[in-house]
Parts: sequence; C-alpha cells; structure tokens
Amino acid sequence: MKTRHIAHITIEAQTPLKVGSNASDFLQDSPIQKDWNGLPMILGTSIAGVLRKEFQGDVDDVFGKENGSKVIFSNALLLDEKGEVNERLLLNKSKFLGYFDNLPIREHTAITDKGVADNNSKFDEEVVYRGTRFKFSIEMIEDDEISFKKILNLLYRNSFRIGGGSTKGFGKIDIKEIKTATFTKDNYQDFSSSLNYVGLKIPNFLFGDAQSTNYTTYKLTIKPDDFFMFGSGSGDSDADATPVYERVIDCDNAKLKDKKILIPASSIKGALAHRTTYHYNLQQKLFIGDENARETISELFGEAKNSKKEIAGSKGKILISDCFKKIKDKDGEAAEKTFDHVSIDRFTGGAIDGALFQEKTIADDREYEIEILLEKSVEDGYRKAFEESLKDICNGMLSLGGMTTKGHGVFSGELYRDGEKL
Repeated sequence: MKTRHIAHITIEAQTPLKVGSNASDFLQDSPIQKDWNGLPMILGTSIAGVLRKEFQGDVDDVFGKENGSKVIFSNALLLDEKGEVNERLLLNKSKFLGYFDNLPIREHTAITDKGVADNNSKFDEEVVYRGTRFKFSIEMIEDDEISFKKILNLLYRNSFRIGGGSTKGFGKIDIKEIKTATFTKDNYQDFSSSLNYVGLKIPNFLFGDAQSTNYTTYKLTIKPDDFFMFGSGSGDSDADATPVYERVIDCDNAKLKDKKILIPASSIKGALAHRTTYHYNLQQKLFIGDENARETISELFGEAKNSKKEIAGSKGKILISDCFKKIKDKDGEAAEKTFDHVSIDRFTGGAIDGALFQEKTIADDREYEIEILLEKSVEDGYRKAFEESLKDICNGMLSLGGMTTKGHGVFSGELYRDGEKL
C-alpha cells in the first residue's frame, strides 16, 4: 500500500427509504434492514451496487470483477441525536432512538398487467422516516484519486437513490457532509475504522453539477382546485375514509415532527401510467380491438415478474419523489373537510339502509411541487405521450388520488422540463 483515500459521508433521507431485509414478520410483509440494536441501517452492498451502475469509466477496474475491488464501502449506520453512530450494543435507547422502534408503514395493492388491483394482493412495507440521517465510509485502497472523486460526485446526482422503491418515491437523499483524508503506509496506523473518527476534513476540491446527464428533470408546480384525498386505507373517529399522513424526523432538534400531508409518488405513477398509455395509443392510432394496442407501457413504468406468463420483469425508467406538506395552513387552521355519503343500491337507485359513511379530504390552496426524472434513453413516442400526461395534470384533465369520480383531486399548475416552462 502506498496511498489510501478515505471519505466519511453523512446523508439525510429526502424521501422515506426502503432498505428491505428480504424477510417478513407477524406485523408487516416487508420490514426494513436493522442493525444489532434494532435500528435502521443500509448495507454497504446496496450503496456499492448503485454507484457501480452509475459510474462512468472502467467499472470492472474500480469496483472489481476478477481482480477484486479497489473501493470498500462500510454499512451506513443511523446517527443519533449527538450526530454519532452507535457501534456497540445498547442496553437502553435514548428517546430519539426510540422513535425508530415504530416506523411508517406504507399500504399497497399489487397491480395486474391490466393496470388494476389483483385479488387478495394487499400488502404493506416498512420504511424509514424522511429526515433520517445515516453515515458510511468509502475507502479507495489504491492511489486512484480521480476515480475516488468521481464516486463522491455521483452521490450528489439528483438521480442517485438508495434502497428499493425508487420508482415509487423512495430513496432520494441529500448529502449533509463529506469529510476526506489521504493516508500513506506511514500514518495509516493512526486511522480508526470507527465512523465516529474525527481526523478527517472537508475536502478542498469542488463537486460537479448535481444534474444527472442521463435523466430529464420534470417539475410539476400544481395547486388543488378544491379537495383531494390520497387514501390511508383506514378511518378514524370522524370518518370511515381518511387521507394518508406521515411523520418525519427532525435530526437537528432530535424530535419526531407532527404528521404531514403526503402525496405518495406511487399514486401519481399509477395515474400517469394509465394516461401515458392512452396518449401513446392515440398517437399511434391504436384503438380497442387492435392487437398492437398497448395496455401498459412497461418500457417507462416497468412490470412485475410473472413466471406463469413468462414475463421476466423490468424496472421502470421514471423516478418520482414523494411530496410532503404541513397539515396546517398559514393561519393555523386544519386543512381538512369531511363529507357525508350514503351508498346507493345499483339496482333500485335508492339509498341502502344503514349505509351512511364519511370521507375526510384535504382542503388546501397551497402549491405542491412534484419532481419526476425520466431517462433520456426513452423513445420519442413514449416521451411525448408522457409529457402530454403531465400537461393533463396541470390542465385539470387528470385527477390525482382517490374519490376522483366525486370531483376530488383536480389540480392545475405549470410544468417545467429541465427548468424551462412547457
């Protein structure tokens, strides 16, 4: 060994993280990966895999194939209220770390190739709070400073995601801090592998453009016309159907913030998948009954693996971020509205006895910003259909969320592509 480049990186979850453990328990179908203290963690292999895919250069030489890797990744461990990782077994957790004993649960329903809910397919998955901070290390074991800087630059890309569910809104991160150091064989013995090691400094080199060269960035700046609701799948004491909310972590003040309005990216993706398919078929003049008509555009939105139908499965080429907003407006009033309904007998057209139910919606007139990244490799026909679908949202022609047949979920606003208004 002549030289080793080492970096300690602190990241913050800008959207919830889904780092699966490939296990299940009695409480949820898909729990996250946890360390020896029962705290969320991210395996170093998850980080290495994403960076290997995004790295531009001799990937096999840097990340290894037959000769081994030049770069070593540690696991990303949770930071506590002091900004430190716990590398020992905790007998008692602090109040802050205790927040992570009960993490948010996202409810989902598996979708068929027809784009509708599959029977008996409801499932849930555990996610890590937005705002959670982790720390990990990257060590370049050969004197390859150029590749080392390239890897660190990739962490700043707006397309960089960690964990699963990146096409459903999970995994977006923000770099809070990077500290580096270069060691030789003479002083490497002074280095500690602990992530709490303080002998590293902020690097003097500048990081590149955060805009990914492989993605087109779309931004929806939309405002609800009146009421909308993205369902939680459950009710409360006031209503049978309620909107979904989610709490976030505030690491600077070591507290769990009040619940926030959540617009799940998975709901937006579902609406866009249907409308994009419609626009594509319309452009290609493919109508019902035409064997070439598309049911869903898997090239953009991906498709689940199905061995019975010999579908290999594929990942979508779209990255959408969850959107959060405070539940209260600037005047401190609760942004909610409850509606009373009666179920109708489809045969007689009259009310069904005892079928009164309530739904709670969000009443808000603030703007919501939704970021969507689309791979530039997508064919022009698909891209055009996708943009038309985004315009439909801005023009109030594509409603979002639940209860849209009752007039809810109509938005209007503006669409931007790489910063330019369309």
